[in-house]
Amino acid sequence: MLDITELNLKKAAQILAEAKHVTAFTGAGISVESGIPSYRGQGGIWTKYNPQVLDINFFHQNPVESWKHIRMVFYDYFAKAEPNIAHEILAVWEASGKLKSIITQNIDNLHFLAGSKNVIEFHGNSQVLTCTKCSKKYSVKDVNLDNIPPKCSVCGGLLKPDFIFFGEGIPEDAVLKSDQESKSADVFLVIGTTGEVYPAAEIPKNAARNGAKIIEINPEESAFTKNFTTVHLKGQAGEMLERLSKILDWDLPTD
Repeated sequence: MLDITELNLKKAAQILAEAKHVTAFTGAGISVESGIPSYRGQGGIWTKYNPQVLDINFFHQNPVESWKHIRMVFYDYFAKAEPNIAHEILAVWEASGKLKSIITQNIDNLHFLAGSKNVIEFHGNSQVLTCTKCSKKYSVKDVNLDNIPPKCSVCGGLLKPDFIFFGEGIPEDAVLKSDQESKSADVFLVIGTTGEVYPAAEIPKNAARNGAKIIEINPEESAFTKNFTTVHLKGQAGEMLERLSKILDWDLPTD
């Protein structure tokens, strides 16, 4: 007799096989296998660091204190993170036309590093710094973070990571593109997110309201599971995506 996970995998595979427009929606859970901890819950980043350092007003009033923690968490600690099998499978699915786009809450750049092209970064990207005065953008690799806070080489303005701080709005382009995906997709693949961060959490819910089937991959139930999820694959992203690929006979990443 097949266990519940195997039955759900077969059900999810059937949904994907019949889909015309698949969109992936990813959260911190997909990057855990790359060594990046989630933000909330046991062992999460906010159990070790005060999220106040990412409040936009605090950042402008206390740039040295804010940057000290930003450098530690997002650049010293995460610098060696690489895409894992889950990121790589989504990139392969996109390259073969089976996945239309990825909407990610993550700021770690790992989807791009894995080879994905059509990535909507809802909360921005930590690998880019923007001048708060003249808006010039820098790759973080080109900025010396030994001296904090880093300053713009053109105007001397304070540099800020190009991701959303508390108190900032979501970029309009990301909102519009995500909204379009929630209307166009007939399947939403929700991976590694608790569904507790707004307004991002509204995107899969809107997709479900528009008729999309929700395939959720999460080790535990989320805010989506009971009311919006069609099939819940209870497990880690890499394992579940690999098993789905094998059932569907879809290409897997090559070494």
